[in-house]
Amino acid sequence: MIDLRTTHAADLDTSAADAIRALLWDVFDELTEHDWEHALGGVHVLAWADGELLGHGSVIQRRLLHGGTALRAGYVEAVAVRAEHRRRGVGGAVMAELERVIRAAYDLGALSSSDEGLAFYAARGWQRWQGPTFALTPAGTERTAEDDDSVFVLPVTRPVDLAGELTCDWRDGDVW
Repeated sequence: MIDLRTTHAADLDTSAADAIRALLWDVFDELTEHDWEHALGGVHVLAWADGELLGHGSVIQRRLLHGGTALRAGYVEAVAVRAEHRRRGVGGAVMAELERVIRAAYDLGALSSSDEGLAFYAARGWQRWQGPTFALTPAGTERTAEDDDSVFVLPVTRPVDLAGELTCDWRDGDVW
């Protein structure tokens, strides 16, 4: 039986934060300190069973520019499930709770998927962004063509033109 816990980053105790960090480093081959930092500061969903962290995901607030408007985006980060527990509903349970948070608090959800996650997010109703992506950097707005195929959105309160431009706010490491 999975014990799903939702908590703000401010309420994570050291053991839970350590378990999340260990899970992410076990699951992802190329995780960086910037990736870890991107996962912090928002709401975390943790899937536990028998004292072991099986899955995790977080949603943080970001600003995305689209159609001349700055949108409050619930940006999904660090979705991970231990290999031996995949395809058993853990990731779906984590995402369902993250989506609940997004629908209750944001204009839209957004995420950047790995190749392995593309079908998972599409099956959940996330919409693949079709237009060009950009980042608002310290040097100005820059095109992020390498991210075009990985960005998904979940419209909540505002309609979006999936073929339009989408610009994310700046952060160190991968901007999407």
